[in-house]
Amino acid sequence: MVITQVTMERATAVVKSGHRKPALSKATGPEIWQENISHNEFCQNNLRQNMNWQHFVDLLHQEMASGVVGSSLTRLVLAVFLGGIIGLERELNHRPTGLRTNMFICFGAALFTVLSSELAGVPSDAARIAAQIIPGIGFIGAGSILHTRGLTSGITSAATLFVVASIGMAAGGGLYLTAIFATGVVFVALFVLGHMEETFNLKILLSSYEVTGASVEEISNEVSRILEVHHRMMQNINSTSTGQHVRLQFDVDGCNREQLDLLRMLKASTVLGSVTSLGRVERE
Repeated sequence: MVITQVTMERATAVVKSGHRKPALSKATGPEIWQENISHNEFCQNNLRQNMNWQHFVDLLHQEMASGVVGSSLTRLVLAVFLGGIIGLERELNHRPTGLRTNMFICFGAALFTVLSSELAGVPSDAARIAAQIIPGIGFIGAGSILHTRGLTSGITSAATLFVVASIGMAAGGGLYLTAIFATGVVFVALFVLGHMEETFNLKILLSSYEVTGASVEEISNEVSRILEVHHRMMQNINSTSTGQHVRLQFDVDGCNREQLDLLRMLKASTVLGSVTSLGRVERE
């Protein structure tokens, strides 16, 4: 009873004196502690990202200063040049493995060699990487080569897989500039050299055509007469009748210049009703 009375007297004195209890902060102690932790984590994440970028930049500077980039690019450029020479010779002889295929194989082999030397822990392991990876890529490349309609397709794709695997090795091994350079070479070879092969008539192309006429025999005789100029023959011939005329589809191989001449001569024929080029059948 005494304690209760004293407490009541003190509370009454506070009210009479006009003093009030200080208002509590909206953020309690645990909430302030949680905000401090979130702010610290945010700062640590930013610091970690800056350190990662700085580490990446330092690796690039270290790679540039080591002299590896210069020697690697020189060897790869030489490999591309030598592979291109061999591929050009094969292309002029109308072999299936042409300019791009040989360039890819030579370039990939050189890149595997550079990586084997740079990534080896000891000198005795200099050839172990290339020896283990190349057979595996060979199996994958063999699976991409197809034999259809008497034609072999997918050889360039197999060689592309070979080079792409080596680019992956370069990137995985920390040779970033080398991998970027290799990617640029492959891109240029796929899109630029392919058009150059057609423009300069280096690649034998298989194109498909559709013509119409009165009868299959009449159309065949006229097309054979036109193809005789280029010493070519119709391949994969298909025909059907619509009731009004006969449609005949066929394939012809030849370089880009010969295909353009053939299309012009077919359209100039008075025997054929209509002539349509259906595009390329195979590109590699």
